[in-house]
Amino acid sequence: MSFNHVTEADLKYFEELLPGRVFSGEEISTDYDHDEMTIYGHYMPEAVLQALTTEDVSAVLRYCNEHNIAVTPRGAGTGLCGGCVAIHGGVMLSTEKMKKVLEVDVKNMTATVEPGVLLMEFPKALEGTGLFYPPDPGEKTATMGGNAMTNAGGMRAVRYGVTRDYVLGMEVVLASGEVINLGGKNVKTSSGYSLIDLMVGSEGTLGFLTKLTVKLIPEPKVNLSLLMPFDDLDACIGAVPAVLGCGCEPTAVEFMEREVIACAETYLGKQFPDTSADAYLLVRLDGASVEALQPAMDQLTDLALSIGAKDVLLADTDERKESIWNARGAFLEAIKGSTPEMDECDVVVPREDIPAFVRKSVEIGKKLGVRICSFGHAGDGNLHIYACKDDLADEVWEKAVEQVMDELYIAAKEMGGEVSGEHGIGHAKKGFLAESMGETQMNLMRGIKAAFDPKGILNPGKVVG
Repeated sequence: MSFNHVTEADLKYFEELLPGRVFSGEEISTDYDHDEMTIYGHYMPEAVLQALTTEDVSAVLRYCNEHNIAVTPRGAGTGLCGGCVAIHGGVMLSTEKMKKVLEVDVKNMTATVEPGVLLMEFPKALEGTGLFYPPDPGEKTATMGGNAMTNAGGMRAVRYGVTRDYVLGMEVVLASGEVINLGGKNVKTSSGYSLIDLMVGSEGTLGFLTKLTVKLIPEPKVNLSLLMPFDDLDACIGAVPAVLGCGCEPTAVEFMEREVIACAETYLGKQFPDTSADAYLLVRLDGASVEALQPAMDQLTDLALSIGAKDVLLADTDERKESIWNARGAFLEAIKGSTPEMDECDVVVPREDIPAFVRKSVEIGKKLGVRICSFGHAGDGNLHIYACKDDLADEVWEKAVEQVMDELYIAAKEMGGEVSGEHGIGHAKKGFLAESMGETQMNLMRGIKAAFDPKGILNPGKVVG
């Protein structure tokens, strides 16, 4: 795959098109040469362009398509698989200034936003409407557009689903510069191939998202959390099927190890509410009132104690909830802060195989001499396994982490799992995707890529490129 370099003539065109929003050479911040997983390398774009409108995006893509210049879409840069880095140089087209909430339609229970709206800012636009947006990825500084392009999940996915389940409409600019509209405010359709479902999770390889319409639902009046300490991780993970199958409809079911909690305590400078156990399940319930949730709380408490929990701690005040969920939300940064380098495995496996996969990851770490930290969404089988370099010599680490990842993905495939549950493929996980999917499926996906982007300029080198 070969692309043209950005020339002075190209920069002149871009500067006329986007005055004050074109950066090149030493003007480009090093923030743009990587995402949150620096282990996957640093790649500096030749130019960074900041779009304000759909027309900006259309003009840039049309020009780059005609001149065979690679274009890397960029939101907040919070990805974890090298999906928003310019591995082929060229232009990085940023949505960081496209941050408007364009509409909140209470009657149709939808909202339309520009792609650069931050996940943590979006709830402010819904205040007073009685509606909320359920997807809850852990990185709140990520953009809504980035979430859609990676089909982000989060802790509430076990009950409410993932980003894809809430995307109703998109305005998308194709590689040619043509603008198309997919979907809208309709809540159902059976009208031809679902191009919008192809676009969600495509990581900017099929089109450039410029507007997003999402479904909203009535906001739960109350939520409660139950923290269940267990003597060991095996007993903790083994309790998940019973919790999911008891009929209580939990909003979130998270598992965490004591070691990861200790990292979070150090990172946040705050103590976790309980330090008596090696592993914990964290269950959240949403409902209309505390009284309405009482039967589910009683049932879960009795169940947890009957299958090995040492205790069940109720978090029913804001202070107690924050002490638990703030720690959970800090796990990634806490692990990152505990080691000079790390790599991540974001697999998803069938729910019944969660205990076996976690056990396998522990075995692999011990065998290869690599510290393994794990946590994840036990309710939907999406596990986050981190291999930590610590004080390993570079040559030892490079060989060991490669083997750790190989064995983890092999184990996931043997269990019927998938390479990524919510973080995507980027360029870092392409090889594992190919091994998992096989040549027939990969060729079908390459054919889809070619149909949308014949010259391959959109986010080249990612997913199937």
